Amino acid sequence: MGNFFTSKQITTIAICVAVIFVVLGVLTVLIEVSDDGEQTENNTETRYDSDNNQQGSNYKFDIKSEGVDDEAPDTDSDEVKVKEPLERDPYEELEELIGLESVKEEVRSLANYVKVQKQREQQGLKSPKLSYHLVFTGSPGTGKTTVARIVARIYKDLGILKKGHLVETDRSGLIGQYVGQTAPRVNMMCDSALNGVLFIDEAYALTQGGQQDYGDEAVATLLKRMEDDRDRLVVIVAGYTDEMKDFINTNPGLQSRFNRYINFPDYTPAELYDIFLMYLRKNQYNISSEGSSYLKQQLKKAVELKDRNFGNARFVRNVFEKAIQCQANRLSKEQNNTADDLTLIKLEDLKQAFK
Repeated sequence: MGNFFTSKQITTIAICVAVIFVVLGVLTVLIEVSDDGEQTENNTETRYDSDNNQQGSNYKFDIKSEGVDDEAPDTDSDEVKVKEPLERDPYEELEELIGLESVKEEVRSLANYVKVQKQREQQGLKSPKLSYHLVFTGSPGTGKTTVARIVARIYKDLGILKKGHLVETDRSGLIGQYVGQTAPRVNMMCDSALNGVLFIDEAYALTQGGQQDYGDEAVATLLKRMEDDRDRLVVIVAGYTDEMKDFINTNPGLQSRFNRYINFPDYTPAELYDIFLMYLRKNQYNISSEGSSYLKQQLKKAVELKDRNFGNARFVRNVFEKAIQCQANRLSKEQNNTADDLTLIKLEDLKQAFK
């Protein structure tokens, strides 16, 4: 049987096949490079979006929902806590707070005053310039942060603020450790709080660092932003009563801008008991009658023996968390626990919690 192709034709076919393989190889490389480029571009866009979400800062934004003001401030890291406004009626939420009757009256009075002044403006009547900045004084765990969130939303309802969110910080979030760090920190905090409220807990600590500290720079920067953004920024400072008065008196600018004080009284034993019951309801627990009587006795004793560092609602939260832990330890030794078993806090659980 004769050959189908001559030697010259076979050589030509071999060259063509080789060229095809080379072309396919080149195309494969180009496709992989293109894919890598798109992935790199996507990664770049992702990083860019993440940076934008952090508003150009190194702070961590922790979005938290409404709750009882019983959180201890985070002093181990610089953190901005942003509380977004909820859809609930802030006036109703104010009335639902346990205790704090004098605080509620002050907030209602402030809201009424603003409403009337707004009505005067609408009628073309003169209206005195108002300072919406506030000083909250009182012990830890007395609801200052919670009321600040409510005030922010009331200000939004009155048309003072466009957004009504609250940004919470303290000394660690405002003062830097080195030259040139403090002013940018304060400015970033103020930027994040624009159209809302900047809440500074334990604000007196800003000026307690001594001569080598940058507290005065933080206060000066804050005062400038309060003036430059007076229509977009409300500042609420909070802390112990005597320390806050001393803090405001350290600077004439603070005195002129903070002229409305709201004092938060400590909770009574009955109010602390109601707060404990609130934790039970929210977390689907019940308490035995013996446990209830014991709890009332212990809360009364705690109030009688309290010092200035008594945590109020924070103290109750800690007791609640310890009680449910003790209940869990007790139930772990049993089998076939019913729903009633899993929800009931007994006397023995509370006795262990108070040890």
